[in-house]
Amino acid sequence: MPQKSSAINKPLTRKETRELDVKIAFLEGLVRRDPQYVEALQMLGDHYTQRGKPEESLRVDQQLSRLQPRNPLVFYNLACSHSLNGEVDRAAEALERALVLGYRDFEWLAMDPDLNHLRQHPLYRDIESRIRKIKVEIP
Repeated sequence: MPQKSSAINKPLTRKETRELDVKIAFLEGLVRRDPQYVEALQMLGDHYTQRGKPEESLRVDQQLSRLQPRNPLVFYNLACSHSLNGEVDRAAEALERALVLGYRDFEWLAMDPDLNHLRQHPLYRDIESRIRKIKVEIP
């Protein structure tokens, strides 16, 4: 499962917007027919984020977290969605869960613009401390 595309991208052209809207409509149709189609949900969440629709992306990530409760990347993306929606407490919880499940791309985590709201919050200091401990444990 790829990480979500950052919500902070260059503005989309009209053509790119139309193409993205077509992809979203197609994926929404797939997910309506099969609400447990994980790959379609993953792409749909990514496209919603690219399209600047964080509320829709959050709903998709919440659904994925129920379908894949042991997937660290699902919880990382859920943290990003919560952060983009200004829900830093929930973003911190989801990111903590991602770390417990084994998320280890610390370099991306430190610069992912989707987590900017969270990184500016005092809760992030505890997460940074946890990451330092994890790095020490990794041989």
